[in-house]
Amino acid sequence: MTSQEVKALTGQYIMNTYGRFPVAIERGEGARLYDFEGREYIDFTSGIGVCDLGYGNPVWADAVAEQAKKLNHVSNLFYTEPAARLAEILCRRTGMSNVFFANGGGEANEGLIKLARKYSFDKYGKGRATIISLNNSFHGRTITTLMATGQERFHNYFFPFTEGFRYADANDLDSLKAVAGDDVCGVLVELVQGEGGVLPLDKEYVQQLQALCREKDWLLLVDEVQSGVGRTGSLFAFQQYGILPDVASFAKGIAGGLPMSGIMANEKCRDVLGPGTHATTFGANPVCAAAGLAVQQVLTDAFLEEVQAKGRYLREQIEALNLPCLGKTRGLGLMIGIEVKEGWSNGDVANRLVEAGLLVLTAGDGLRLLPPLVITKEEMDAGVAIMAKTLAQ
Repeated sequence: MTSQEVKALTGQYIMNTYGRFPVAIERGEGARLYDFEGREYIDFTSGIGVCDLGYGNPVWADAVAEQAKKLNHVSNLFYTEPAARLAEILCRRTGMSNVFFANGGGEANEGLIKLARKYSFDKYGKGRATIISLNNSFHGRTITTLMATGQERFHNYFFPFTEGFRYADANDLDSLKAVAGDDVCGVLVELVQGEGGVLPLDKEYVQQLQALCREKDWLLLVDEVQSGVGRTGSLFAFQQYGILPDVASFAKGIAGGLPMSGIMANEKCRDVLGPGTHATTFGANPVCAAAGLAVQQVLTDAFLEEVQAKGRYLREQIEALNLPCLGKTRGLGLMIGIEVKEGWSNGDVANRLVEAGLLVLTAGDGLRLLPPLVITKEEMDAGVAIMAKTLAQ
């Protein structure tokens, strides 16, 4: 097919719920993508942080193919090896106690919320189910996770929303205390607010928040859907903050391009969800879990150190361009936000870069870069060169 044919077919038969860039992708290699006419694009998006090993990675592809030929699905009513091994690795590498596997980020955060409310119900009974999240946060597209999201523009259309959420300002413990009460069971945070603009929380604030949660017996809930699985230069961002959450969600890069997500609980919370309290048909799928094992095989400690170095290099190169429309960068590892200066539209800037052959994302009022973690210096340099040529005036 041609790119135009793919676009036409999509417009006819797929619901128009995305503001798509005008590019139809046929294949990829490393951190480069190609449309149906063979035009090359440097990819600074990795499927919104999903394809952490890039495209065509032989370790990943071989693991998926081998498992697909062996066992594709059997349900969680039976035991399978790939999910058990992946859960063990995640727990050993993080200090968490056990794992529930699901399919997408919103579903993972639904499970996290359910666990927090059941923990409180089991211990204190009814009336202690409120979760505090942060203004400018984003936690998913389900009815419940939309309400958990601390952005008013998402609280529309789909009434009635799930009750039991209040919001506090990031990096402001007094703001959080002001909206707290005897009905609170947990506090939900992104350590790097992704959709809100790639805004890392202050380390001191996060550690003080953990101490407050322990004092009040609130569960500290960390949404690592976007920041987890090596994206920030550690396996999970909470490891750079010196904390151990009660529950952490993950998704996106966990299976390198296949749909998988989940939550990890610490020892205190490992037995909160028992048989019949939570489930999902496709969670712990053997093919996805095998892909996840391949991702873990690549994401060694040495590899994660390289991710941090790549992030520093890319940010330095972008800021050195001194472009008229772009300002300072921010973020952790290869989760990077770029200020778009007043008078410029981040959407317009992103579209210009995509048209020029560099795929980028927007977040908040800036740009967001989530390149494959395997991106090379040459590929980063090629992307920065497109920025320089396209945005110089």
